[in-house]
Amino acid sequence: MPEDIAIRAFAFGLLSAASLPLGALAAQFWSPGNRTIAAMMAFGSGALLAALTIDLVGEALERGHFYSLAVGCLIGGGLFVVLNQWLNNRGGFLRKVGTTINHLKRGKNREFKRIFKRLSRSPLFNALPPEHVSHLVPHISHRSFADGRTLIQQGEMGDSLHIIDSGLVEIFDEKSGKQLAVLGADDVVGEMALITGEARAATVRARGEVQVWTLLKADFDHLVHDIPGFAEVLKELATSRISDLRKHNALDDDIAKSWYQKAEHHINDIVTVPSELDVKNAVAAHSAAPLAIWLGIFLDGIPESFVIGSSMLHATISLSLIAGLFLSNFPEAFSSSLGMREQNYSYRRIFLMWSSLMVITGIGAWFGSYFFVGASPSTFSLVEGIAAGAMLTVIAETMLPEAYHRGGPITGFSTLLGFLVAIFFSTLE
Repeated sequence: MPEDIAIRAFAFGLLSAASLPLGALAAQFWSPGNRTIAAMMAFGSGALLAALTIDLVGEALERGHFYSLAVGCLIGGGLFVVLNQWLNNRGGFLRKVGTTINHLKRGKNREFKRIFKRLSRSPLFNALPPEHVSHLVPHISHRSFADGRTLIQQGEMGDSLHIIDSGLVEIFDEKSGKQLAVLGADDVVGEMALITGEARAATVRARGEVQVWTLLKADFDHLVHDIPGFAEVLKELATSRISDLRKHNALDDDIAKSWYQKAEHHINDIVTVPSELDVKNAVAAHSAAPLAIWLGIFLDGIPESFVIGSSMLHATISLSLIAGLFLSNFPEAFSSSLGMREQNYSYRRIFLMWSSLMVITGIGAWFGSYFFVGASPSTFSLVEGIAAGAMLTVIAETMLPEAYHRGGPITGFSTLLGFLVAIFFSTLE
């Protein structure tokens, strides 16, 4: 009877996702170390890999439907990538530690690229090897100045430089009261202080609100001391180009572009692990984050619910599939719940979030058992491919990166154990 199949599909859907609220419950009372969390995440990834290999990919290949499977995999993987990126841009990346770190690191790298473009216009930095300048970028901080605020005071000893991100600044001589220049985005002021530390020759004041990137001389000097050969380069630069620097000569566009292209290769070498402040700022900047987080987790679980329902129509549900989904859902919910706790989400909200997803997974399985009635075997293979592609992308983009970030070498062996356990369940059939 179709009703009986739908009820059983609903029950198996609930069973596969029952570990979601269990993971949230465990996170309320247990806070293990990173290596333990990593082992759990990797174990769940291995179990899910085995389930999709045996029960989705394997079955489709046995029916001789490789092309339907391949098309489905590409659709599933592509849909996940597009929707996941859309949700991450709205705060969905906060649902996991791994996705949070990766999202913020990409943001940092984009910032570094903008900084390098601005530095490429400075005669001082353009004369330095790009690989040396890449060490300076993580020490550059973002600052804001209100209208009329002084960035540099004439007569004071130089202790920093500013790269103008947006807005305008006025440079004038206080002794004569004469305005010397008006500078805007991409211009650099105060760079001579990094080499000489001499007294400021003019005052720089904000005209309207100004955003700048600031590098302190203390950080610059520290790196000069640590990087072999950097001091010699600066001495040579100071002797040969100091007069040009004082004139603030603009560089030829081709020279600046060439320097930036060389520097760009070193951006990915910069270690940019987000700080706790970065995470707090990200939470504050995404007011819709709770909904995006919920939708992101929902996106992770859509494929499995549909494939459970469709599987009920043409075969007995596989123990390895249910076991793989159950074992992968628990560490995913556990790890994400720990991250949400750190972001001050209430336990009630976290538990309801995961419980609602368990129910939705059951409903999705129930819907799948009706939707695919009368579907051809190639259609089943297409659906299995969509689920496999999406699930494999979830593992590769979120689960394993987070496991390796937390636990390092333990990830590989734990993944293997999870893989073997899911295969063991298939032998019980």
